[in-house]
Amino acid sequence: MAEQIRIGLLKRGELPEAHRIVCLAFGTFLGLPNPLDFMGDRNFMTPRWGSQHVKVIAAREGARLIGSNVITRWGSFGFFGPLTVLPEYWDRGVAQRLLEATVRTFDKWGVGHTGLYTFAQSTKHMALYQKFGYWPRYLTAIMSFKPERRANPPALLSVLPKQQREQAIERCRQLTNRIDKGLDLTGEIRAVLAQRTGDVVLAKNAFAVCLNGPGSEGGEKTCYIKFGGARDAEGLDKLLDACETFSASRGAAIEAGVNLAREGAFRQMRSRGYRVMTQGVAMQRPHADGFNRPGVWIIDDWR
Repeated sequence: MAEQIRIGLLKRGELPEAHRIVCLAFGTFLGLPNPLDFMGDRNFMTPRWGSQHVKVIAAREGARLIGSNVITRWGSFGFFGPLTVLPEYWDRGVAQRLLEATVRTFDKWGVGHTGLYTFAQSTKHMALYQKFGYWPRYLTAIMSFKPERRANPPALLSVLPKQQREQAIERCRQLTNRIDKGLDLTGEIRAVLAQRTGDVVLAKNAFAVCLNGPGSEGGEKTCYIKFGGARDAEGLDKLLDACETFSASRGAAIEAGVNLAREGAFRQMRSRGYRVMTQGVAMQRPHADGFNRPGVWIIDDWR
């Protein structure tokens, strides 16, 4: 079967089917009555496909799209997912072909640290990724919080004049580089501004990429914090204040991930009332901490 599969880049016209496969694959795995309800109005495929720091590869049998994988680069760090295959093609070598192309892409990019988020309870998934050098480390908690509406609006990158905006983006790059050398969210920041799929919330020595709205990764009811970074605990507290104000202004609940290796950040979110909805395991290549370590004040997940 694997020899009949062709791997290439996902085409724009295939985006609706790729999104459908994501919903069907995850919904089937999780046993939902209607698997296609899995994502609701959220879309992880179209915004990422349209981002310059992302590459989406496709698996086809003949002309038929049967699976895909999204590969994202944050400077010196890369992660992949969602990796999904049509259920009728499971256990037929398709995911392995996608992973071979994924690893080649990371090697071509020259990123020294890569990772993924997967189901901690799935021995099959973990064994597959281990074949490619990924090792399970700490759990990542996906957390939620419904903030109340507040008076003072947060500082948003989108409203700044061009020169100030560029200066702010550079400060964000310097902050992440200080946390982990080479970590750079510039691509993610520029994508959300260009696509208008949310905004970048700014606080003192901190920022967060918040995705919300039609066609975004958060959808209309969720403010998805794709990435948030702060210099210290105080900065994270101020950042969460700002994100909660932004989310409340849009009538949305917050969804945010945090790796449990960042114990301080996790405890800080729990103390504010954030609740764990689900959790998965972060697998990394090589088997090293990266920025999943104590003393790092980052909110993210690699779904």
